Amino acid sequence: MNFEDILYEVRKGVAWITINRPEKMNSFRGQTCDELIRALNKAGYDRAVGAIVLAGAGDRAFCTGGDQSAHDGNYDGRGTIGLPMEELHDAIRNVPKPVIARVQGFAIGGGNVLCTICDLTICSEKAVFGQVGPKMGSVDPGYGTAFLARVVGEKKAREIWYLNKRYSGQEAVAMGLANVCVPPESLDDTVQQWAEEICERSPTAIAIAKRSFNMDTAHQAGIAGMGMYALKLYYDTEESREGVAALKEKRKPDFRKYAK
Repeated sequence: MNFEDILYEVRKGVAWITINRPEKMNSFRGQTCDELIRALNKAGYDRAVGAIVLAGAGDRAFCTGGDQSAHDGNYDGRGTIGLPMEELHDAIRNVPKPVIARVQGFAIGGGNVLCTICDLTICSEKAVFGQVGPKMGSVDPGYGTAFLARVVGEKKAREIWYLNKRYSGQEAVAMGLANVCVPPESLDDTVQQWAEEICERSPTAIAIAKRSFNMDTAHQAGIAGMGMYALKLYYDTEESREGVAALKEKRKPDFRKYAK
């Protein structure tokens, strides 16, 4: 398989899938999502692979969500909103192997949603987590909101989405969004060690356990799918477009003037 936006490497039975757009803070465009889906399925059904690591290139960011330069009321790829987000999220949940988010820097917006969905999250002391949707004229229905509440608790999830605060790696561990926070120089070794330990376990037992964990929240896929249609309608409004315009013009958005 040929990839442009990601890197794919197998290390001792562990597939490392790395978003390779550091100049864009590892934000994803339509092509990035398509390549991630292909890579996840490649690793997920490769018998030589026992665990999957989802990472971001460079030091600054794990992933900062959708590339706003490719967003003008709709993103630049396929899918309901121009990004096949439902497919990407489903791929992470449905591959029969644990997916570990390796977070060395910013995990913001859609990147934060990826951490929420991954089976495990291991972060650096330099990691920063948070949501920006309501500041940008966007939101993530389903996994990014309702499922986040399942992970960190409803009150905390509402705080994350309503106030758009940023949280350290240690805070992410305390709220249940991450499993462990380690010094930056130990991050890769820790991720590989956890993944290799998973590879030593029964792959069938792991696959069944993952399906069982996901069964309890399988309805979130339906919520997410319906929500994406609502999001598309929202993206067509002046209120949503104000977020992108304000970012490009480097000013504070004024959403209230478009509220109906």
